[in-house]
Amino acid sequence: MELKCSKTTCLMCTMNELDPSMRRAELAKCFSQLHLIDNEDLVITLSGLWSIAIAHPDDAEFPSLGVFECMARLIDRSINDRNWLSRGKNTCIPYYAAHIIGSYTMNKENLAAIAIKSGVIPPLMELLRGKLSWVEQRVAVRALGHLASHRSAFKAITIHEEEIIHLSMNMASTCFVTVYNEFVNLKSHKRVEYHRFLMTRGRGRLEMEDKKAEEWASQLQCWSLYLLNCFAIQKRSINLICKKEFLEDLSGMLGGLQNQNSFSGACLIRSLCLTKDGRSSIANSKRVIKTLGNLSRSSDEWQYKAIESILSLLQDQETRFEVLDLVVPFLVDLVELKTIRGGRSTTIGDAITQALLQDYGRIKYGQLVLKNKKSQKALEKVWDIKVERRKKDDMMSEQEFSERKLMVGMLKLEGNQKFWSGDIDEAGAIYTKALELCPLRMKKERIVLYSNRAQCHLLLREAELAISDTTHALCLSGAMHPHTKSLWRRSQAYDMLGMARQSFLDCLMFINQRTKFKAKSHVRIPYHVVRMLNKQISAMHLFGTSSANPKIIDNEVRESMALRDQDDPTRKR
Repeated sequence: MELKCSKTTCLMCTMNELDPSMRRAELAKCFSQLHLIDNEDLVITLSGLWSIAIAHPDDAEFPSLGVFECMARLIDRSINDRNWLSRGKNTCIPYYAAHIIGSYTMNKENLAAIAIKSGVIPPLMELLRGKLSWVEQRVAVRALGHLASHRSAFKAITIHEEEIIHLSMNMASTCFVTVYNEFVNLKSHKRVEYHRFLMTRGRGRLEMEDKKAEEWASQLQCWSLYLLNCFAIQKRSINLICKKEFLEDLSGMLGGLQNQNSFSGACLIRSLCLTKDGRSSIANSKRVIKTLGNLSRSSDEWQYKAIESILSLLQDQETRFEVLDLVVPFLVDLVELKTIRGGRSTTIGDAITQALLQDYGRIKYGQLVLKNKKSQKALEKVWDIKVERRKKDDMMSEQEFSERKLMVGMLKLEGNQKFWSGDIDEAGAIYTKALELCPLRMKKERIVLYSNRAQCHLLLREAELAISDTTHALCLSGAMHPHTKSLWRRSQAYDMLGMARQSFLDCLMFINQRTKFKAKSHVRIPYHVVRMLNKQISAMHLFGTSSANPKIIDNEVRESMALRDQDDPTRKR
């Protein structure tokens, strides 16, 4: 005889019911009574529901049977009955409940509509206000972000619009300080026990807890930015979001490195740039413009968003001349950009050229004067490459082309000889002369010349010039097959300027390209590259003052450290 569980609210037993109509009736009954349970079975049940919601977020069965009302009641009880919350592992219940709401409303608008009707917003708002802790705030802002992303649910969210904006901005700006002070900086025995359990499921040591706390803090920031973006794309509360101090903070919120597709400050800036008030506020922040400029010529996933944002500012006549001087030094390196990350073809280089040269005639003849003379010279360079030299190349005979090709080759060899003899200044000058003579169609030769000149700049400690030349080389080589030496050299240049994230991403890209077409057994990563990677990881560590400093280097790189391969790519010219 098969034994059955006697508990009327045992969810797992109910799910094993073979009769569909009986199963649905029992599930609905279970959800209606779940919030009344006082024993540890509730936590086990919630943990199971959490796993199901993550694995099947689009399944409408549980939402249609009352899971949202159930989760809302559980959060309400957690907030209003602290004695009940403190029993056993009940402290985990509001976390699981908010996470389940967020998972089921992630993709489907009809499920989000059910959640709204089920009254999930008030309890989620209580968690967002910090009634419990930052751990519950993290899942509450995630759930509200998913709800706000659906048109039908967004209207219900706007009832709390101003409060949500202020809370989300505050969390995005202070989350790392909060998590550090309330968790990472505490000794193990003083840390909140259920926080430790939720992060590591009781299997992690102090180092793993710190690493997980860093990841969760990053997610809290990214989800807060995402929720703000839901209002920005609807052109709501733009003036609230565009507070000067927050925009300054926003320029440093670049998203997580473990998941580069996580939401970032660059995405929110892009959405703000689609509005008149947003463009006006961003144009007045030199720090934000500089951040966009650095992103526009980096290996960051958000490169394209940064370029789009800058172009929006340049195409608006009210902000164009506020930012033109600042962005020209960055964009001039991108005018020959043909592909972006992911290998998609694009005309972005031509769009940049058009935006930069829009007023070139007025500038050339003195009708419009730029504050920065370097910017004016940079525009002249763009005009030369994209207009004058293109015309000359089109009219060039095959004989002249052959002669130029020969001369460029001879100059390159001469430059290399000067370089290896230690005359770095002269080598750079020769590479410059070769670039001036080199026809635009000789792409491979131009890539090498730009990269070699960048190496000269590196040795002369001219980091900005090295970044400019390596970016030129990488634009010419394309995103599918980036010039590896230029990636490494630009990583070094970024390191000179203390730009750890940009240096790390170029270094990582260099390793990826180096290992891309080789079997794992033959991969050899130079020790100095691994050392650079470790240096930038340490510099980017969000809780740098904590005792733990987790390394996120894969096994291949760790093995390479032991090999200490001294194959320096900068020596092969």
